[in-house]
Order: sequence, then structure tokens, then C-alpha cells
Amino acid sequence: MTLSPSPTFDLHSVVTPEQVVADYRMGYRSRQASLIGRREVLSGRAKFGIFGDGKELAQLAMARVFRHGDFRSGYYRDQTLMLALGEISIQTFFAQLYAHTDLAKEPATAGRLMNGHFATRSLNPDGSWRDLMAQHNSAADISPTAAQMPRLVGLAYASRVYRELEDLHQFAKFSHHGDEIAFGTIGNASTAEGMFWESVNAIGVLGAPAIISIWDDGYGISVPNKHQMVKEDLSALLAGFQRQEGTNGYDIYTVRGWDYPALVAVYQQAAEVARRDHVPAIIHVIEVTQPQGHSTSGSHERYKSAERLAWEVEEDCLVKMRQWLLQEELIGPAELAAYEAADLAAVRQEQQTAWHEYVQFIDTDRQQAAAIIERIEHQSAQRELLTDLRQRLLKSRYPNRREIMEAIFDVLKISRHETIAERDQLIAWRDERQATYAVQYSSDLLSETAESPAYVPEVKPIYATGAEEVTGFTILNNYFGQMFGRDPRIIAFGEDVGYLGDVNQAMAGMQAQYGPLRVSDTGIRETTIMGQAIGMAMRGLRPIAEIQYLDYILYAIQIMSDDLATLRWRTRGGQKAPVIIRTRGHRLEGVWHSGSPMSSIIHMLRGIHVLVPRDMTRAVGFYNTLLQSDDPGLIVEVLNGYRKKERLPSNLADITIPLGVPEVLRYGQDVTLITYGAMCQLALDAAEELTEVGIEVEVIDVQSLLPFDVHHRIVQSVQKTNRLLCVDEDVPGGATSYMLQQVLEVQGGYRYLDSEPRTLTASEHRPAYGSDGNYFSKPNREEIFEAVYEMMNESNPARYPLFYGRPSPRGRIRKLFPNV
Repeated sequence: MTLSPSPTFDLHSVVTPEQVVADYRMGYRSRQASLIGRREVLSGRAKFGIFGDGKELAQLAMARVFRHGDFRSGYYRDQTLMLALGEISIQTFFAQLYAHTDLAKEPATAGRLMNGHFATRSLNPDGSWRDLMAQHNSAADISPTAAQMPRLVGLAYASRVYRELEDLHQFAKFSHHGDEIAFGTIGNASTAEGMFWESVNAIGVLGAPAIISIWDDGYGISVPNKHQMVKEDLSALLAGFQRQEGTNGYDIYTVRGWDYPALVAVYQQAAEVARRDHVPAIIHVIEVTQPQGHSTSGSHERYKSAERLAWEVEEDCLVKMRQWLLQEELIGPAELAAYEAADLAAVRQEQQTAWHEYVQFIDTDRQQAAAIIERIEHQSAQRELLTDLRQRLLKSRYPNRREIMEAIFDVLKISRHETIAERDQLIAWRDERQATYAVQYSSDLLSETAESPAYVPEVKPIYATGAEEVTGFTILNNYFGQMFGRDPRIIAFGEDVGYLGDVNQAMAGMQAQYGPLRVSDTGIRETTIMGQAIGMAMRGLRPIAEIQYLDYILYAIQIMSDDLATLRWRTRGGQKAPVIIRTRGHRLEGVWHSGSPMSSIIHMLRGIHVLVPRDMTRAVGFYNTLLQSDDPGLIVEVLNGYRKKERLPSNLADITIPLGVPEVLRYGQDVTLITYGAMCQLALDAAEELTEVGIEVEVIDVQSLLPFDVHHRIVQSVQKTNRLLCVDEDVPGGATSYMLQQVLEVQGGYRYLDSEPRTLTASEHRPAYGSDGNYFSKPNREEIFEAVYEMMNESNPARYPLFYGRPSPRGRIRKLFPNV
């Protein structure tokens, strides 16, 4: 059953006539910003525009129940909400439209994201947490459709955790005993995405206090609802989520987007229940209009009928509210018109101020560069060309930094044969500005604060005399028991993590000891497991999200890539989510439990540390390092390491491993072999066998792929051996190519090679099932032996004859230059 606004609701008990008029004025100013914003794009001042016109009244009603401490996870139509909350101004709205990179002028993204991408600052300049209970909070927006929904799961669920776990009540800057609501907003068309339904289901199962608002304007760009959803009616589709007596679920409301009193009533009712009882709500806002179409990239006149366009004009929410204000005699026509004129003038003034400040911000650099170029002109035989370049630079109506850099390049190219002192000044000026621009556009991919994992001191394992040898899962189990007891903010969840203690028993007994809120089971929903972790981490918790097997990360990689990995960067250090993703992979038999999508991971997850420990003691070290820092990280545990024996360190809780620091497992002078994870043992086995034929291999465990060998220790080995072999279980051209690029290009290792560098990888296909399938699909001891031996055969065939027949019988030993 769909709930309606309470028939007994008295609007005047919630909002005064003066406040109603103030709401209209706020909506009117927001509308004018949308209209002017579109014109700014079409004039060429801005690159692209997407606005919230038509959604104003619902957002004004939401703002009335949005308290300090609450969180928003929305999308690019929510400007009216942010204006009403005072979290943006018209001026900052336009600064974002122009891509102003001054953080003081555009505090959401510092010009890194297009307009309509809102975010509040959760962090102080030093990276420490602000008091989130003293401000309205907006999680940083992203563009992918429905991708704001997974993190909503965690933002809402955190309130439940903070309310029900007494040990968390001390963290007052993150929660007021769980009274906070997480508000999610989404367009009707984006609800066709699987992420929407997975998130709605997860929130309902968790009993998390979320209010999801759906702005339904009937279209997704040009595609009407009949092609988006069954029955063309989201309320009908969502009816199964309606809670009944004695069941969990949602309160579901349907309300018209132009009905201001009903909107206020619905949001008041939904917020009261969600805040008090932790019952989530869905508010389906229908009959919403979109006066300017989807965005500045197209016109909705191309796909909407004349009748629909006329209806949108008549049913526009601000038109309807204006009529209602006058009908109810809440304000007179003359006074209302005067307010509108004043508000329009104010919006125009703020827009002009934003544009002037943006131009001045760039023009300072333009004038400085032009002044140096002019001095070069007076001494150059190419004066006419240089003068023309400078004048064109200064005449540009809409200046940008790209034009400045292009002009400098052209000046230096034209004057390349001339000895002019000012050329050096121009180069020095350019280099100084490039350093500044690097901060404005490229800083904060990872933590640059004192909490960066780079500053976590290394603590090596300590072994008592006669230390016991135990299985790898026992080491992890002992460690997790200490870890949960040490920090109440640590929350672990995933498939089979709770009652079973994970499929490899590393968390066995943790739920019984620490409770189902600290160690919990989830459904098979990798996308929202990740989103749950992101939202909880954004609220000060330290979640460990388990993705059961490495291959399953593909379900979650879009959220990991577009949301988690970019969060700190796209807010220029304003928000963080120190999530730990725990998974396991490699060497298990079968297509979907032993794959190695490492190349996809390392290329899509820049902004997340990717750690590949070879055993569980190393895994413990990485967990501790990440928990002492404020960056997200992915730890891939070795599947066949759970049953292998390791010595039990006496300082499990204290071990830390520095990120990006390889470990030499075996010294040698003939060939440098780099690998990671499960391949380390195979490499060591092959290296021992190679000693029988007089070859000494230096085996290096890279340990972490992101970051990779920050001190360039591998190239020091290559300087000694002059040969390099990269081995892993990824596809050809995958992670091994990345490692080659790091060693040969970044570290300059090509200078020291006497032999072509090679890679040894898995096959191009997925690993076939069974022990034989694994053997013939992935590198093995014999192939490693052969790869090294062939490198030595090339330099001394007499000493190292190919005793086993033709080279590379399995075809996975790759040369960079196979035809040479």
C-alpha cells in the first residue's frame, strides 16, 4: 500500500507564512541560476551545464527536515537543497560551472568536477575529521547513474551501528546516538540500474534510516518511463517493499512535485519515523517537470510532444506554488513581484562576481606570461610572429590556462635558435606555474597528511625461541581477535563472514565474541558491500569489507573505481573513506575462483593501495599499516596460504609493513625475478632447482602493486644481474607489463639490461578446472625454470644448452621484441 500525506497534517504548525514565502524565493533564485547557467554554457563561458530546474519544491521540503549531522548522497539535480541548507551559494554554484580551481571559491571539488556535483568538507586542512554533527553533510557526488546509491547503504547503516554499539557513543563528532538520517536522491530513469535495486534491498534488510527521494519527470534524457520500467510506475514496482505489521521494509509515499503542502507533510512524516525508529522511507515525487530538458547537450523539444511541453509549462512547480501563494493570500502580487525582481538581480550579480573572479584568477597568470613574452619579442628576429602570438593570447574572450601553456610552447619553439635571457625566465616561470597547476589538478589522489601510510613506521615480526608453527588462517584468526578488541570502530562484513567466520575460518568465533554488528553476514551483493563500507568509512568507522573471492571484485569495481578511488581527489582532500577491502585469490582450481584480474584492478583503482602479501603474516602487517593510516586499501590474501604453516609471531598486533617496499627472498647474481603472492613460492622452488645447473636467481617479492617499489630497490638488483623476468598469474600484457613499465621506464632499468626483459604469465583464457587445468593455464615451476634458463642460454649457449627441446613449449614466456 502506498502511504499518502497525513490528512490531519497542519502546514502552519510546521512552517510560518513568512517561511513559506522564503521557500518560494529560494526556489525562484535556484531557478534563475539554472536559466542563467544554461545561457553561460551556450555563450561559451562554461563547457557543460546540467541543472535542477523543476525539482525545487521537493528539495525545499527536504531541507526543512535535514538536520546537522545528516548526510546526503545524491546527484546533479540537487542544487536547491544545497542552497536551502546554506551549503552552497549562487556564487559558488557558478564558480563550479566555470571550473574555478580556487578551493576558497569552489569548495566542493575545486573545479575538478562539472557543475551540480556537490560535497561538503568533512576534513580539516590537515586531513583530520571535522565535527560532522555540527554541519550538514553531503557525500561527494559522482556522475555514473545510480552510483550514489551503494554508499547510501553505509551512510544510513552507520546510524544504526552508532546507536546500538555502546562503545561507539564516545565518538560524538560522528553521531548523536544514531539519530541521523541519510538522504538519497535519484532520477526516475536511473532506478532502472541494478545498483538502485540492490541498494534498496540492502537498506531494507539492514533496517537503516535512509530516505530515498525519486525525482520522476517521466524521462531519462529522451527515453520515456514506458521503456524504463514495468507498468511505467515506480510506486507500483516498489509496493513489495512496503512494510507491514511485524515486518521490515519501507514506508513508501507518492506525492506530486508541485504540491508544496503535501511535500512538506510527507517529508516531516518520513523524517520523524526514520529518525526515531530507524525505518527507511521511499518518497516517489511524481509530476515533476524539466523546463530546460536534460542538459545543455541537447534540447527536449526534439523528443517531447507539444502537448507534453505545454503541460510542463502549466504544471511547473514554481508556477503552481506562486498561484497557491496568491490564492491563499500569503503575499500580495506587487510584493511578490518585487521580491522576484530583487532575487533575479541578486542572482545576476552573484553570477557576474563569480565570472569576474574566475577570469581574474587566470588573467593574472596570462598577464605575467605575456609580459615575459613581450620582453623576448624586443630581442628576437621573430618579433612579428611573437607579437602576434602574445596579442592573440591577450585577446581571448574566455581565458584558460591551456592557452597560456600553448603560447609559451610556441614562443619557445619559434625562438629555439636564439640566445635570449628572457627565454630562461619564461621557462622558469612556466615550471613554477606547472607546479602550482599540478596541485590544483592532480593533488590528493592519496593522503598527503600526517596520517598517510607512508609515515607508518615498519615493525618487523618478532619470533620467540621455538615459535610454534601454525596454519595461516590461525595467524589471521589470532590477529583479528586482537584487532577487534583494540578498536571498537572496526566493523567487518561480507558473505559468510559472521556466523561461519568466513569461508576459510580466519574470523571464526569473532561474531560470537564481538556481536553481529561488529562481524556480520551480508547477502550476495558485492556492489553494496563496497558501498556499505564507503558510507561507513565516511562517517568515521573503520570497515573491513570482504569480497569472498578476487574474481567477484568485478561486481564492485565500478563503485571502487568511480567512487572510492576518486573520493579524496575529487574533493581535493575534503573527504576520505579509509576502507579496507579483504579478498582472496590465486591458485585455487576453477574458472571463477582462481582468476587474476590484477591488470584491471591496478589500472582502474588508482587512489586505492593494492597489496598482495605472500603469506598471512605479511597480510597482518598490511592490515595494521592501513588501520594506522587514512587511505583505502585492497588486500589480496593467498588462497593456498590458509592451510600452510607459518611461525607464529609474538607481536601480531604491532607488525606493520611499509607500502611499496619489495622484499628480496633469495639473493643471486644472474637473473632478477620479480613476482608476488602465491607465485613467490613457485619462484623460490624454481630458483633452488636452477642452482643445480649453475644459475643463481634473485627472487624479489614486490609485495604491493600500488604503490610499486617506491625506493627503486628492484633496479638495484637489475644493475647487478642485467636480466629481468616478471612472473604472475594475470593475462599476457597484464600486471607483468605494468611491472616492466615501472622497472624499465620509471626506474630507468633499461640502461642495465644485457638481455631482453621477459614476462611469464597465465594463458589468455581463464584457468581451466582441475589440477591439470591449473597446471596448463598458469605458470608453474618448470616454466619458470625454462624462462630463466633460456635467458642464460642466449648469452652462453655452450654452458646452458637447451636440454629440454624447443624453447617456451607452452608459449607464455614473452619477449618484448619476439622477432628480433
